[in-house]
Amino acid sequence: MHPNAAFRAGDDGMVPLLVREIGFAALFAATPDGPRVAHVPVLLAADDRTLRFHLARGNALTRHLDGITALAVVQGPDAYVSPADYGDDAQVPTWNYVAVEMEGRVRRTDRDALIALLDDLSAAHEGRIGADPPWTRAKMDAAAFGRMVDAIVGFELDISGWRTTFKLSQNKSPALAARVQSALAARGHGALAHLMAHLAQDRGDI
Repeated sequence: MHPNAAFRAGDDGMVPLLVREIGFAALFAATPDGPRVAHVPVLLAADDRTLRFHLARGNALTRHLDGITALAVVQGPDAYVSPADYGDDAQVPTWNYVAVEMEGRVRRTDRDALIALLDDLSAAHEGRIGADPPWTRAKMDAAAFGRMVDAIVGFELDISGWRTTFKLSQNKSPALAARVQSALAARGHGALAHLMAHLAQDRGDI
């Protein structure tokens, strides 16, 4: 998390929306084997307090996670910002980015909860891509599905703290931030430029 308070997200629901939209996180934890990270699809519960995910049984984190505190990081769009984007060579290069950190204690779930997670994950993403008809586990051989479920472990992270960084040129004047937004959009960083525009609108810059 960036130390500058100007880069904290507001309370407009954007943070959980981003977690749901991106749906993928890096999960960090300290283990007896040293620090470890896993990269996992995630689902945020409707109350914004629980992050659901699963890991392969053979993952280096799986045997350590139950009962410990972990950190899940969802990274949004990012891009390099050149001094030329400000039109001022006295500026320095920097990086605009979005990151969401969720910290909390992890608990292992039972098989029924794991299967429910798999159903919910597939339904969410099949709906997003517009699959017609969508894939469901009913299309699989039940025994084959069971073997695959046995190869993974389900978990839930109870979120005790959110830490966010929306570094989107808030420390610059509205005019300079608008120049950066235009430059990033022109270079194909549409998602980041859109977030900058959303932020400027919330602040009343435009």
